[in-house]
Amino acid sequence: MRFRQVHLDFHNSEAIKNIGNEFDEKQFTEALIEGHVDSVTLFSKCHHGYAYHPSKANETHPGLKFDLLGAQIKAAHLIGVKTPVYLSAGVDEKYVRTHRDCAVRRKDESTVWAPDFMTAGYHKICMNTPYLDYLLAQIKEVLENYDADGIFLDIAGVQPCYCQYCIDRLKKEGKDPEDSAGVLELAEKVYANYTKRVRETVDSLRPGLPVFHNGGHIRHGRRDLAFANTHLELESLPTGDWGYDHFPVSAAYVRTLGLEYLGMTGKFHTAWGEFGGFKHPNALRYESSLLLANGAACSVGDQLHPSGKMDMATYKLIGKAYKELEEKEEYAKNAVSIADIGVLSTEAVDNYYKSKNFSTGISTKIGKSNTGCARILLEGKYLFNYIDLEEDFSKYKLIILPDTVVSDEYIEGKLKEYTKNGGKILASGLSGTGQSGDFILDFGCGFDGENEFCPSYIRPDFEIKDIANSAYVVYSKGYKLKDVTGTVLCNTENPYFNRTAEHFCSHQHTPNDPKDSHPVAVMGKDGIYIGYNIFEEYAKKGSITTKEIAEGLIDM
Repeated sequence: MRFRQVHLDFHNSEAIKNIGNEFDEKQFTEALIEGHVDSVTLFSKCHHGYAYHPSKANETHPGLKFDLLGAQIKAAHLIGVKTPVYLSAGVDEKYVRTHRDCAVRRKDESTVWAPDFMTAGYHKICMNTPYLDYLLAQIKEVLENYDADGIFLDIAGVQPCYCQYCIDRLKKEGKDPEDSAGVLELAEKVYANYTKRVRETVDSLRPGLPVFHNGGHIRHGRRDLAFANTHLELESLPTGDWGYDHFPVSAAYVRTLGLEYLGMTGKFHTAWGEFGGFKHPNALRYESSLLLANGAACSVGDQLHPSGKMDMATYKLIGKAYKELEEKEEYAKNAVSIADIGVLSTEAVDNYYKSKNFSTGISTKIGKSNTGCARILLEGKYLFNYIDLEEDFSKYKLIILPDTVVSDEYIEGKLKEYTKNGGKILASGLSGTGQSGDFILDFGCGFDGENEFCPSYIRPDFEIKDIANSAYVVYSKGYKLKDVTGTVLCNTENPYFNRTAEHFCSHQHTPNDPKDSHPVAVMGKDGIYIGYNIFEEYAKKGSITTKEIAEGLIDM
């Protein structure tokens, strides 16, 4: 995998004329050289549905008069730059407006993304319709006519749908379209069929060619979806909806899967489709360094002007980051991640439970508990992976169960086997409890339910690094303990009362009552339990005392 990639978006309305009329081979290659780029993803078909080359399987953009894709590939290959080819899979506005029966429908018949056909925007297409054959023909044409270094298929994922094709298929299979579990089960089958047929189409012409299906996030705990790809591209534009927390957690999970992966940021001040937007050069330098430090190759999103002329300001910006990356990448090739700590991803556990109950859908959210845990581990400079239930737990000295990991028999068995062999657990919140409502492991205490006081206060029995010992406020939900036999590490101090119209004190919350003190963090044979959603707390509040208590427990 190349380390310095650009994802060159090129979505153009049919109302724009003279597409690509300013493309110049010399100017195109000069921009790539200026940017220190070694791979550029180029467009066969955009979200508007048009091809950027002569096509029998599709319709060439009406404003394009020559083979732009062919010219771009030729120019890039002249300077040794690879050229994966992009096709919009789940969105094709030209097709869906003339085949509205193929649009993904919600139960109320509204469409997905743009809610109807009088609202500006794209409409997702169902892969359980004749559209799939249309798309496969386009992929086949690209591979027959162009020296593509891979195929990138966008807007691809498990998509529940109530179009008439899906309704009819459910009925033929004896399923009730009113049953959301059956609808999601069909969506899983449709996506699996789509990825299978894409792979068959590609292998019929270019066996083993890299293929990636982009859904915007790699789902923790869904290895079946991940392994439909030859490699992974972690779309994670921090100034877009992903934020700066997303990529470190996503990379910490995918590096356990054994696939090559890259991280994708953008040159934009905001997100995709922002013409004329630029982030500070230091932001791009930081983001590309972050990708490399997490074992990923790098891809920067750009959007080519309809004229086909590369924006040199963009490639000077990218070049500032990629020049530094080029100097370091030899150290990153074939690098192996080492981790002492495994964080059992709340998203992965959520997907494990939801796989048993299709009606609840697929978890696609990293979640506050995962996010807060990653922040603490990154800031504390620990080596960690995010893991799912298929991972070998014995690789890790410590496994963290952040806030919400409630165990069934399978999870309980894995954790008990791990601790029996000497592994240690740090659990918080509801984590570490089982179906009975009590702890499944020996934390030197029992679980006694939710604390009725919130917020409350925590007083550690050990010194933290930066703040002298005191009772520190915790805003997240707390939990009570019983039958304490282990080593008490922290106590909770409840407020005099919860804040109500009849009982309130000062501007925010009632102060602690030092006499109302109870154990809240205890160490037993299998590890440590702390009775707060401490990782969610850090994600939401960012308190130094929360972080340093967590670091103290991790170190113990």
